[in-house]
Amino acid sequence: MVNRRTSPRFLALPVALLVTTACQTAQRPAALLPASQAIAPNRSQSPAPAPAAQQSQPPQRTFETAQPKTPEQRPSSKPSSADDLLNEVDKAYQLGQENYQAGHLDVARQNFERALDLLGNTEYVLSDERLQPEFDKVLAALNSPGLQPTHEEDAGAQKAEPAPIDEVNEVTPPVDANVKAKAEADVRATRSDLPLMLTDPVAGYINYFSTRGKGTLERALTRAGRYRNMIQNVLKEQGVPQDLIYLAQAESGFYPQALSRAGARGMWQFMSSRGRGYGLQRNYWIDERLDPEKATRAAARHLRDLYTQFGDWYLAMAAYNSGPGTVQQAVRRTGYADYWELYNRSVLPKETRNYVPIILAMTIMTKNPARYGLDEIVPERPLLYDTLKLDYSVDLRLVAQCVDVPVSTLLELNPTLLRYVTPKDQEFGLHLPPGTKTAYLSAIEPIPPEMRVWWRYHKVAPGDTLSSIARAYRTSPKAIAQENNLQTETDFDADSKLVIPITPGKHAAIEDGATYARRATRYKVRKGDTVESVADNFAVPPSMVRRWNHLKADSLRGRRIVYIHLPVAPSGIEQPAESSSKSRHKNKLVSQKAR
Repeated sequence: MVNRRTSPRFLALPVALLVTTACQTAQRPAALLPASQAIAPNRSQSPAPAPAAQQSQPPQRTFETAQPKTPEQRPSSKPSSADDLLNEVDKAYQLGQENYQAGHLDVARQNFERALDLLGNTEYVLSDERLQPEFDKVLAALNSPGLQPTHEEDAGAQKAEPAPIDEVNEVTPPVDANVKAKAEADVRATRSDLPLMLTDPVAGYINYFSTRGKGTLERALTRAGRYRNMIQNVLKEQGVPQDLIYLAQAESGFYPQALSRAGARGMWQFMSSRGRGYGLQRNYWIDERLDPEKATRAAARHLRDLYTQFGDWYLAMAAYNSGPGTVQQAVRRTGYADYWELYNRSVLPKETRNYVPIILAMTIMTKNPARYGLDEIVPERPLLYDTLKLDYSVDLRLVAQCVDVPVSTLLELNPTLLRYVTPKDQEFGLHLPPGTKTAYLSAIEPIPPEMRVWWRYHKVAPGDTLSSIARAYRTSPKAIAQENNLQTETDFDADSKLVIPITPGKHAAIEDGATYARRATRYKVRKGDTVESVADNFAVPPSMVRRWNHLKADSLRGRRIVYIHLPVAPSGIEQPAESSSKSRHKNKLVSQKAR
């Protein structure tokens, strides 16, 4: 992950640190980039204090079903102590649980919001550590299914994938002597343009990926077939080791939609600010951190810059994870510009201590598949597509109907899109299945450019009439008949396609009618975070972050967790797009028979 920041313990509300990694350097690769620029001054500086352990959250309680109970019993004055406040909060929370279990969802929401109001309007919140877990508990309850406003319901757009590196980083696997002995022989026989070094941490992760974590490795190797050629070509063009592909394998498992707990996104796990620094655009419509090729080019340049700074690929990888400043500070404090020295002295964040051994373990195992039972894995085929430059907005569901493919195919080919709609007032390279560009241009031509986010095609099924089709799309039979030059209710052939003119506003499409996933993503707050910075990283409005978390200002001081609902596609009618043929034009009626 690029630049995951550490965070100390706040004054009253403990903040768990999510950083972990480790890097240890061996020999330097031959003449790929310049020599070390890392600074190693005096060794007298004392190490920073270790981050505080995360305070465990109390389990949520469930209660018997009940009749609706509203929070009528409001105290006439502020609670006189933190204990009184906790009692008041617990009463409101219990009422909410009872109403939720009984199916009284609106009242349950009021109960939970009452509990949150109590917590948010007291002077005790910054002086009593018991209150932060209550915040988290109540917010989690408010994010329960059924308690979200209807306009935030998940409409089935791009789904974020948990970044594999998060789960792997949480374990410190034991070293198996037999596994280590076998790996030592493998390292000696393995050719790699990265330095390979076997230490106990590396051997431990080889053991992990051979047992408990084998599924994670196998899924990554399967998906690698989609992107391997592209990634290695880009790395070669940028003059960095091609085996840095295993960094992406460890970070994301080659999922373009990978999302870490720290908010890093994409196959190369860029934070928003770092991605922007390397030219990855992010706005309301798109997030180029999710573009496999653009993110690979940005990552290659960033890794090249880090190697130029540190002169060592292990330190460069460590800096990729936790930021160059973190690694440079560790070098200054110890006097050693050597990853394994920094590892052994525990001056790097835990996440960074584990990071390099994970990558090295994956490299050794992937390059010796038969030795680790990986030789029967069949990589997926490379992801191929045609690119069409668009200067107008179009809904992917209409595109899918134009080229007769599932919408899921287009989502897979266009992971950069945050919504089902291509950008407005901005050129966009739409990826289409190979060989479908001509079909798309022919099918889209009858649709006015300003209506390509609203209108649809409908494939006629047996028994369809103009009236039944109109009801399905919330439009009128007359509008469909006029647009397709039809004279009667059934003046069309089976399996033909009709242009469906939908009045703007009858289904959500673009503009500010954004929709968000029902289930919230838990983001662990880091030092220096604000509502603005978190909103920017997740491509959501700051006002929504404040709303979801009942915040009145931009500060996140004292918060351990912030809840984020990721942008998803707007709601609307999604017609099946699996039809397999092309069509002829009867004015604006498209018949499948002639194709």
